Amino acid sequence: MKYLTALAWMICDISLAAEIKITVAADGSGDFKTVQEAIAAAPEKGAGRTVIRIKAGIYPGPVIVPANKPRVTFLGEGAEKSILTYALNVNDPIPEGADKFNPGLHIRGDDFQADGLTIQNTSGDHGQALALRVDGDRAVFRNCRLLGWQDTVMLNKGRQYFKNCHIEGRVDFIYGDGTAVFESCTIHSKNGGYITAASTPADHPFGFVFIRCKLTGDPTPWIDPAGNPVKPSKNPLAYLGRPWRPHGSVAFLECEMGSHIRPEGWHNWRKPENELTARYAEYGNTGPGAATAARAAWGKLLAKEDAEKITVTAVLSGTDGWNPSK
Repeated sequence: MKYLTALAWMICDISLAAEIKITVAADGSGDFKTVQEAIAAAPEKGAGRTVIRIKAGIYPGPVIVPANKPRVTFLGEGAEKSILTYALNVNDPIPEGADKFNPGLHIRGDDFQADGLTIQNTSGDHGQALALRVDGDRAVFRNCRLLGWQDTVMLNKGRQYFKNCHIEGRVDFIYGDGTAVFESCTIHSKNGGYITAASTPADHPFGFVFIRCKLTGDPTPWIDPAGNPVKPSKNPLAYLGRPWRPHGSVAFLECEMGSHIRPEGWHNWRKPENELTARYAEYGNTGPGAATAARAAWGKLLAKEDAEKITVTAVLSGTDGWNPSK
């Protein structure tokens, strides 16, 4: 009966781009018990949006939104209540159909949205362990928590917008080729490390842009299941970023930076030639980590008139005029 209810939503007038609604509940009170079952029930290349309401509960991954299922929304009941979780890393067996980087949530479809969720990888600090990978274009995340240690968020392709999110990790925990804006987000470094590892293509004017974000940190290392600290750091300070590829592009604009940020700010990934091509910039940041006197000389301090040109629209509009902040 519950499956027929879901189907009834789906056969509504798609020609009018009707919104399809599906409820997922781990306790069996919804249309499906798992998020992947709900995705399977969404129409392929549907003209309307499919809203998958994810009730409070813990939902194990991996979860994959295929490329042929655009316009999917995950709507949680709050980031502390609706939790997508995954416990494997890149060194573990890869489930059938999953990407080689073994992400917990993999977004391949365009125009994905998420609101009020936690997306986490609990594998720990012992190699690449992705909570989220995005390959689709025009993805939006609001009021979400993205938790991990290394490579928490991989923005591999397309454009993304994060608003009022909490993102945390230690090594390269926001990385990839994508073009993304993080607005009013908390970026939390655990036990030092590197916040970003952009691999922005040379012909893309922007990579990762942080606008009015708060950068926080703590020195606590990961504690393994046996209760042992792993990779404790004597000096747990974090770099703003290092270029995964030579033309990596990152900007921090009017952000509040804690004392956990290294005075030099940027790292060249032990490749001095990256200093000639990487595009790292700052403007109007505050807090103890924002002092620029000891910043790496190859980073750029923007003038006000240049910083004011870097808006959500300027970064993300592309050729289709996309503006997710409206």
